[in-house]
Order: sequence, then C-alpha cells, then structure tokens
Amino acid sequence: MDRLETRELAYFVAVAEELHFARAAERLGIAAPPLSRAIARLERRIGVRLFDRTSRRVSLTEAGNVFLAESRAALAAVDTAVRRAQRAARPARLVVAVRSGTGAGLLSDLLEAYAHRPAAAPVELLFTTDQTQALREGAADVALLCASADATGLTTTELAVESPVALLPVSHPLATRAAVPIEELRRVDAYRATCPPVSLDEIVDRVALGQLVVVVGESAASRIGDAVVAVPVVGQAGTTLVLGRAAGTPTPDLKAFERTAKDVAARRLATAGTA
Repeated sequence: MDRLETRELAYFVAVAEELHFARAAERLGIAAPPLSRAIARLERRIGVRLFDRTSRRVSLTEAGNVFLAESRAALAAVDTAVRRAQRAARPARLVVAVRSGTGAGLLSDLLEAYAHRPAAAPVELLFTTDQTQALREGAADVALLCASADATGLTTTELAVESPVALLPVSHPLATRAAVPIEELRRVDAYRATCPPVSLDEIVDRVALGQLVVVVGESAASRIGDAVVAVPVVGQAGTTLVLGRAAGTPTPDLKAFERTAKDVAARRLATAGTA
C-alpha cells in the first residue's frame, strides 16, 4: 500500500470528531461530497471500515477508534517534526519549559551558572503549565519537572529533592505550627492532594483566599507573600526535581546544560548539608 498522506488523516480526524460529514466539510473548508468520497477511498486503501453510516447517524467502528488515536499521534508527530526543523534552522539557543514556581531557586542558580560557561547558548524561558507536552511537541528543549509528572517518552535526570511544605492562609489555625502531619492536613476542607494546573501566583492567591491548602516543594516559600504561610509537612516524601528532555541524543548545548544542572544541584545539596 502506498503511504498515506497527512491530508487523508486530517480528513478522517475531522469526520471522526464531528461524526457528521457536512460539519466536518465546513470545518475543513471543502464540500461534503468530495470529503465523503475521500473517506470511502481511504477505507478501500487500508481495507478497513472506519465508520458505520446510516441515513441518521455516523459512528466510528472499533477499527475507526483505533485509527483515530493513531492518526492524531501521526499528525502531532508531523507538526513536531516541522517545529523542530524550524527551530534547528534558527541561531543556536536552548528553550527551557518552566512552570511558574517549580524549583525556582534551583532554576535561578542553574541559569546563572550556565550563562557563565564558555560558548553557552542563549536561553529562552517558556512558561507553561504543561512542560512535558512542550517537550513532546518540540516547543522546548529541556524542562525542570517534578518526578511525579508523566515523563513517558522523555529522558529524565534526577537533580534534587525538596522538602514538602504546606501552603496555608496566615489566619489558619495550623499556620503557627512548627510542622504539621500530612494526616492532619488531609482533614482540612480546602486541602487538595495535588496542585491545580495553574501558576504558583494563582495557587498562592487561592490559598490566601481560603479556597485551597496544598503541599508544594520548599522553593515555593520564597514567593508566597505575607498572606500565606509555608509550614513543613511531616509524613510525606519530598518533591523530587528532575531535568527532562525529549528522548534521543542531546545536542552539545543540551549536554552542557545537563552537566551544569547536575553540578548546581550537587552544590546546593552540599551547602544545605553544612548549613
């Protein structure tokens, strides 16, 4: 079988998502009859019925559901290839995907140390709530991540472990404690076991308003302001920070960035151990 074209996959995905040929055709900017013929031709080419069609409805077959997931992945891979090629043609630089507040102290030290390396590439920060997606899509070269993030398909290097602290409103009864057990935090109405996928600034605002109590890494404590208190948490493991990148052989600039990250993390650990 001749290799399928991305246009055929895009046509199929549009129909699969709309489950209506007229709406899919309008979305694609073409007429419905040519779209229907294109889908029928696609089904003949791969020898599989992708849709069940009646006069009233269109639905995906089991094979169609599988082909939809694979088609989305294939189209995303093509988009990623284009972005990476475009970036490769630009002057050398490293794009670092950053979630606001994640490992802020480590990141600051890392950027400063890397900037002093001979022939260091310029660094551009990409602020996002989904760093792993930025890596997979080719929008970023490297990211500082929590080890709990879904790193499927990525290469990670462990850097440091941050002690857990609970973010509490300054007026909260637990805010004056020297430390608080995680079991006690779990009984707080506003407690959430995971951080919402928003910036640290928004998390701090929600905590200050009494809408949220959450456990974060200790580096966040430097950015919480006067209305929020960070209280050490007992009974919960620390947050492991890792450096993530797309799988494959890293560029020389990325290798240098990784070495710098390991050196900076080791220095910070040694300093903390002697404090």
